Amino acid sequence: MRVSLAVHVVRGDILESRHRCEAAVCDVDGRLHAGTEHARLVTTLRSSAKPFQLLALVERGWAERLRFGDEQLAVMAASHTGSAYHRALVTAILDSLGLEARHLACGYHDPLDPDALAEVRLDPARRSPIYNNCSGKHAGMLALARAEGWPVEGYQRPEHPVQEAIRRVMGDLFGGGGEALQTATDDCGVPVFATSLGAMARLYARLAAAGADGEPRERALHRIRSAMTTYPMAVGGTQRFSTRLMEITRGRIVAKGGAEGLECMGLPGRGVGLVVKCEDGANRAAGPAAIALLEQLGFLHESEREQLESLRQPQLRNHAGLEVGRIEAQIEVLSPSS
Repeated sequence: MRVSLAVHVVRGDILESRHRCEAAVCDVDGRLHAGTEHARLVTTLRSSAKPFQLLALVERGWAERLRFGDEQLAVMAASHTGSAYHRALVTAILDSLGLEARHLACGYHDPLDPDALAEVRLDPARRSPIYNNCSGKHAGMLALARAEGWPVEGYQRPEHPVQEAIRRVMGDLFGGGGEALQTATDDCGVPVFATSLGAMARLYARLAAAGADGEPRERALHRIRSAMTTYPMAVGGTQRFSTRLMEITRGRIVAKGGAEGLECMGLPGRGVGLVVKCEDGANRAAGPAAIALLEQLGFLHESEREQLESLRQPQLRNHAGLEVGRIEAQIEVLSPSS
């Protein structure tokens, strides 16, 4: 099925902005079931790669031997909001490794959580890499370095054994080998991977389809998915679309967003993956576009659609708090086949 997908920003009844979106829906074999004209667009995975960057730690058995619980694994796959809850989870991981926040190479940025932001603005001395939305991922990478006996210093660099191990895993998952992967540097300092939207959708189909009784890699993917869907708040926070989607669907959908308007989803009951990418990088458009695609394909229950209404069509409010417009997705089926 071929679709056209866009997100409109409407003020009153006036179309003010339009975000064009690309999408792909694939199964574990890479078959494209639905998508837009450029479903094979190549772009970066950004933070949507986090569940798979965690895979080396889990499939090598270190998560179990280090006694990491699912809540800790969820924050290792997170783009969290820097709340006290998230910082406590990351701090506990670092404590178990005998490390501190200063060992995190991700740097500081202002947290999205309003209480945390108020804290650091009141007392700038509190600023620390622990507030970074990627601090959980970095703590997981430090755990892999500690467990394997690799140096902690420089764990974020492409030539470090931690990143080489992750690159091999990503290469295996994409089927082209680690050397064939196109990479750059993410905002948190570690390598970021690029591939097509179709390949991303297949990746999330594998995450969705992984069983607890499969091969070691499948079991590891199953545990990561279970951790994310059991503790969606650890994966993001109240301000994150992925968290709300997983909470409302109660594990029927696993989701992880990435910067620059990317949202990746998997449906465990169907073994398919879905990816939405806003071409102009507008994060505000990713959620409405994702919900429109899920609705078009019949992947949402009626009760879920009702609960997702405020995310499907977010309101625009002015500085006085008055509603002045809305953000809404427009999806159109262009042809019955892909």
